Amino acid sequence: MVLSRNQHKRERQQLLVQQLQENPFLTDEELAELLSASVPTVRLDRLELGISELRARTKDVAEQYYGQIRSLATGELIGDLLELEIGKRGISVLEVKKDMVFSKTQILRGHYLFAQANSLAVALINADVVLTGSAYMRYLTPVYLKDKVVANAQVTSQRGSNFMIRVDSRVGGVEVSRGRFTVVAKEMREL
Repeated sequence: MVLSRNQHKRERQQLLVQQLQENPFLTDEELAELLSASVPTVRLDRLELGISELRARTKDVAEQYYGQIRSLATGELIGDLLELEIGKRGISVLEVKKDMVFSKTQILRGHYLFAQANSLAVALINADVVLTGSAYMRYLTPVYLKDKVVANAQVTSQRGSNFMIRVDSRVGGVEVSRGRFTVVAKEMREL
């Protein structure tokens, strides 16, 4: 059976919606590749469906979660927040830009991976002051310019005001780093 043009379009648009529900940070170029369509076709489909461009989608998701974070001020989280369940888990994405890589190799500087993982771990804790007590990071494979690093953090245990958090970071399906953090919730001292 051959699909009519309208049937094909409806299926493509359903797939577009499904892809964006799974990952709201897909670019039009990535969507075009996933849907085997052109970038202009993806843009037209988004407009017809009332789906915002990537920048607006990022802002909408961020506003939904950032208001829940007590331990960090706006702009202190490294990467864009995708999900947040205070005290349990969170996901952020970091798009690697030119000023974040070594110019000779185009490899991401390690402190950005650490900062993304550490700030996500701190954001999970429902306290005004959260400090990193200890950190262990293992870097598994290089990350390059234009890669998108997705960090997935999970609180694994708690002892009093100490929280143990595991953060796994991936690019595509490949694990690029693994971290274990102990963060401590403290009372704010008056100045």
